[in-house]
Amino acid sequence: MLSARASISELQAYVAEVEKKRGFNESVVEKCLLLGEEVGELFKAVRAISGLGVDPKSHIGHVGEELADVMFYLLAIANRCGVDLGNAMEKKDERNSSRVWERNS
Repeated sequence: MLSARASISELQAYVAEVEKKRGFNESVVEKCLLLGEEVGELFKAVRAISGLGVDPKSHIGHVGEELADVMFYLLAIANRCGVDLGNAMEKKDERNSSRVWERNS
């Protein structure tokens, strides 16, 4: 069972274990395409809770579940690419901290 306070490394290990157990062995390209589909489902769920028009005949998931799906695919892609996502996030945040963020008025 996965802890609600699992580290990113623990989440990556969990995803690797689940994929092995369930026989998921898609390529990184296939995982990226699946991630794109899940992002679309997340956007539809956000549209629905934001009061924007959504086809009532289409499946509309819950934002939390769609976010979890996106996270699963993201971690699976990181695993396939040999990326320690927690470390990558720290390095990227360090680079971003020196950037100047301006907003257009």
